[in-house]
Amino acid sequence: MYIIEKPASAETKVKNSRFLAEVFPVKTPEEAKDAWRFRKDTYDNGGHIVYAFTVGDQQNISGCSDDGEPSGTAGRPVLAVLTGSGLTNAMITVARWFGGTKLGTGGLVHAYGDAAKAALANASFIELVPMTEICVTLPYNTYNTFISKTAILGLQINSEEFATDITLRASLKSELLPELEKIIQELGNGKITLTVT
Repeated sequence: MYIIEKPASAETKVKNSRFLAEVFPVKTPEEAKDAWRFRKDTYDNGGHIVYAFTVGDQQNISGCSDDGEPSGTAGRPVLAVLTGSGLTNAMITVARWFGGTKLGTGGLVHAYGDAAKAALANASFIELVPMTEICVTLPYNTYNTFISKTAILGLQINSEEFATDITLRASLKSELLPELEKIIQELGNGKITLTVT
């Protein structure tokens, strides 16, 4: 799976109808709906702003809308392009300004799909690396060794709290969690606790 590194847009024309496609990151279906509403309020195109989105580590949740175009001619083709790209946590909107000539159902499918592809061609992606949020509580005398041993795992410490013990909130690539558990077992002698948050 991939996520968007740089949002992008592209404009295409088919028989005088103008299509503006935009691709950008979203994290939830609600965020996608808000982005669509923003475009509905912003663009004075007198009509259709089609959208498709997919979110989750494996494109778990997706949705689309034809926004008044004939059923299946707009949102579904855009969603097919989006899911086929391997992107997740992403949305494509396509605004259409009618040019006076009806495109027919087949023409609409191609026009919306091609507009979505054009926007994706201008975007840049990076690989999605699933991360796990963790909380580690450890005694002071193990802190320095823990930090040096976990540095090779790329442990990203988000916060440290120094009280009776030290509590670290951190992020780690999910695939490296077993390695971290092994380091904690070897180093902690039962005195270091790990909680996945």
